Amino acid sequence: MNDDAEQQHPTQANPGYAAGQLAAALRAAALHPDPATRRRGAERGRRWRAVLDGMANGLLTIGSRTPVAGLPAWVTPEVVRGGFATGEPSAGGPLLDHETAAARRAGVPATRRALFAHHLSDDGLARLQALLDSGRYEVTVPEEAALLTVAWLVRAGEPAAALDLVEELAPFADRLRFAPRPSDRPAPRPDAVHRSTVADARAALAARRPSTAVETQREALAVWQPFGDELLAHWLETTDEQGHIRVPGPADPWHGRSAALLRRYRDLARRHTYCTKHLRPKENLGVLRGALEETVAARELAPRRLGLLRHAVASMVRKRGLPGSAEHTALRRRQAAHAALPSHHALAGVVLDRLSGLPRDGGIDEVESVLAPVSEPEADRTGVPAGAVVPAAVRRPVEVALSAPVGTLLERGVVPSAEVLAELVPRIVAATTAGAHRDPALRSLAAANYRAFRNRRSLLLLDLQRQVRVEELPWVRAVAGRRDGSGADEAAARALRRLGGLAVRAFPGTVLPNPLVRELAVLGRQAELGAPFVEELAADIFMGAFTPKFLTAARIAAELLGGGSLYERYYAIDYAAVRDLAVVEAAESLRGSRGARTSAGFAALCRRRAAESAPGTGRSGSSVAGNGTVIEQAQILTTHNLATLVHRVGIDPGAGWDDLALRCFGTVCRRTGRVHRDPRPLGAVKDAAYAWRQMVFHLSLCPPDRQRRTLDRVAEECARQPWHVAGRLAPALTGLRQVLSGGQADDGAGRRLLGWSTGGHWLLEEPAPGPHERRAARRP
Repeated sequence: MNDDAEQQHPTQANPGYAAGQLAAALRAAALHPDPATRRRGAERGRRWRAVLDGMANGLLTIGSRTPVAGLPAWVTPEVVRGGFATGEPSAGGPLLDHETAAARRAGVPATRRALFAHHLSDDGLARLQALLDSGRYEVTVPEEAALLTVAWLVRAGEPAAALDLVEELAPFADRLRFAPRPSDRPAPRPDAVHRSTVADARAALAARRPSTAVETQREALAVWQPFGDELLAHWLETTDEQGHIRVPGPADPWHGRSAALLRRYRDLARRHTYCTKHLRPKENLGVLRGALEETVAARELAPRRLGLLRHAVASMVRKRGLPGSAEHTALRRRQAAHAALPSHHALAGVVLDRLSGLPRDGGIDEVESVLAPVSEPEADRTGVPAGAVVPAAVRRPVEVALSAPVGTLLERGVVPSAEVLAELVPRIVAATTAGAHRDPALRSLAAANYRAFRNRRSLLLLDLQRQVRVEELPWVRAVAGRRDGSGADEAAARALRRLGGLAVRAFPGTVLPNPLVRELAVLGRQAELGAPFVEELAADIFMGAFTPKFLTAARIAAELLGGGSLYERYYAIDYAAVRDLAVVEAAESLRGSRGARTSAGFAALCRRRAAESAPGTGRSGSSVAGNGTVIEQAQILTTHNLATLVHRVGIDPGAGWDDLALRCFGTVCRRTGRVHRDPRPLGAVKDAAYAWRQMVFHLSLCPPDRQRRTLDRVAEECARQPWHVAGRLAPALTGLRQVLSGGQADDGAGRRLLGWSTGGHWLLEEPAPGPHERRAARRP
């Protein structure tokens, strides 16, 4: 995923990390039992070997925006884990099948430079313009949009701009593919997104195999229990009223039926192999069968065998009644109906057949018909009973492929987390950014380019360098002047309000993932709202510096929450001083020749607050935990984008700020519950503190009387939690009540809930068990 953020990394890229990744890949390639995993390990090994070779020979400068010698920043690099470039461009490599086919069709050599020249001919431009109009093309890496842009500029009467773009692309024409892939499908709907494709759903359904346990039970009910009834009825013919078994003489027809039963048994055992209970000699069915085999072999039943036979017959009759009785018949009818239910495997086959006619690379516009009960024609064709309902396990792969507006997907539970939402948002932002172009063909091309650009993986960058932005691509710059500013900023603002509100309402108490923050930032820049969005920084690579947008975000929080809000008082913030600091640094930036790359004042404020939050525990910033305390103070001061979304963007709280606060507390309780008996609980502590901070923020936007009522409801909810959750959260609730009453959070029994600590965290202290737990502990 591309990253608009300024990255914090160590001052030198560590080749030891790359060497370790290479060793792990080689181990997987050599030792893993799965062939596919071995192949993937070998490919990863090739890439990491290229990284190390490039670092050694100077062809790679890891940590730079231009890591590959000879390639400009706009070229999409192949990037492996950790942000290391391999030296290969993503749009490079051997010719793909569609390129070879294009060269053959044009009658030119199968080289990229020859194809590049052909695309600039009259015939080549005409083909590209036809693709533009049809929308039936794919852009998988941004470079594949370049020649389409040239074709559009030529048709729009801008040959000079087209020529400038061609001159910038030409030096790389032999290495990179600049033309799109033809597709059978038109461009996707701009308002619809999907988590997975029809191909993904088909693969998931095809991978379903019959359940051994289910098929064993089905076979027992449908095959072996009815056969056991036949054996029982056969032996009951030889049983008198006293329960004595008297085997008829050899001439009796009973012996002929016995032999037929045994032949059928052997046929059933050969065809039905899931259930093996009938093979056990001490089971009732095994006893009846064994006795019958001895009788058919003209051997007299030994006393022990006869005793076992009598016991088996008696217990079977006692347990289920005589075969043919009303009780026994009703039981077998119920069991037969249960055994006749179609398996998930069979129903998956029906749904798989329904998906066969849909385009594989897109989502499903309407899933209800795909998941309808089995029809009569389908029953005739597959043997699955008509009217059979598709179970949840089979429905799920289809439901996650639903193509619909993101709000619909949230309502249906298809988007379970903010991380999944972040995966979908780039498609929405692509449509919004492309909407600034009036020409439909250019609009579709811009959207396709943006979607491909958002698949570009972030580079490891040093010294607060910024990742490449989409507007830096030459073909995007070439048409930037054709954007229609009227209404575009308002469209971006509407999309920002909608997406920001969805994220806050759908996942209260959850950190906004960096990929989502980046997309919101793109919309914020387009909307020109002065809405800075800040990313979550990693404590293990934090170098102690913040870019100026962090101070800007803190100033926006000061505008919203300054003047004595609950949030300001709970976290002991002097928002007036934050505003003054922002004014001073803004003036200093104006006096300088260029804007400052860092905000020294904001960093100093965060360090000072971190030291005050954990006095006597060592110098903040000297360890990962120390870094975490500083970063957390930055999140507190900025509210980690909540104030920006509320004060600048104007998101809708839905049912109200108090409702959001209560839902955040539900997240707090769930996270706190994970602390109990967790051998590595610090992650849960940080998540609980983050959710708590969101709760305090939302509570601060309520009127004072609503704050008190909501806090009472929070306390009631806390009392309903398990003793270890309620006990751990009691000091935090006390501290919040103290602030609401005019005091401080850390007075007396109250505690301010923070996520990071350079010493032991008080939330990890085991609370006293409740009365019920104490009574349970005293029981022998």
